[in-house]
Amino acid sequence: MKIISDKNKLTKIVYNETNLGFVPTMGTIHNGHISLIKRCKNECKKIIVSIYINKPQFNRKSDFKKYPRNLRSDISKLKKLKVDILYLPITRQIYSNGPDKKIKINSFEKKLCGQNRPGHFKAVVDIINRFIKIIYPKKIYLGNKDMQQLILIKDFVKENYPKIKIIGCKTIREKNGVALSSRNYLLSLKEKKVASMVYNILKNKKNMLIKNKISFDKIKKIITKIGVNKIDYIKVLDINKIIKPYKKEKRFKIFIAYNLRSTRLIDNF
Repeated sequence: MKIISDKNKLTKIVYNETNLGFVPTMGTIHNGHISLIKRCKNECKKIIVSIYINKPQFNRKSDFKKYPRNLRSDISKLKKLKVDILYLPITRQIYSNGPDKKIKINSFEKKLCGQNRPGHFKAVVDIINRFIKIIYPKKIYLGNKDMQQLILIKDFVKENYPKIKIIGCKTIREKNGVALSSRNYLLSLKEKKVASMVYNILKNKKNMLIKNKISFDKIKKIITKIGVNKIDYIKVLDINKIIKPYKKEKRFKIFIAYNLRSTRLIDNF
């Protein structure tokens, strides 16, 4: 596995690659990332994984500082997976002129997480756009857990890079149902149990919420009682009616964002 930090060197190495897969990560590699990498390896001739904690997408400096980091372990895991290239970007190269705050993305950015995290999705799409210009992969692999992010990136790439495919991959969960996330490392055992209960409650009540047989307020009260500190939102959306062109068939998903102490978790199913 080659470990590269210099973007110009990376561009030269991948210049003639016609079947290049890319898995962007913020590190603390877990089984969710590993599932993306394995699928990428199966479908592409060469694979690049990036590890970069993108500061502009954090709304609070404290969240950026406490984001889990474990580079030595990450490198070991990626070597075992036989990743071709690990890209560890240099910030001054990536943001030589600062973030692009004028980047245009779909208005869906203002819904769900965007209501409480202004500018977050523009920063996410901005960094993906910068990676594309350096790497020009054929396919980019992202998890369905971050569904809003996936939808926005897919729409942006379709509009600006029609030859690149965004591949959404299934959410990998722990045995207790909690979606795998690097933020899970910040949770205590008790908080993991609460997160598992949240998942099971919503999963069991999903059809009732879709059919309006139970109110969102009642669900929020139940979840708050079991130990959730704060709920940003719980919503049911037809994901086939979010971004045009719409699809005829309905496909409902529950979206949730909530806090256990200061750790913010999101999920959809």
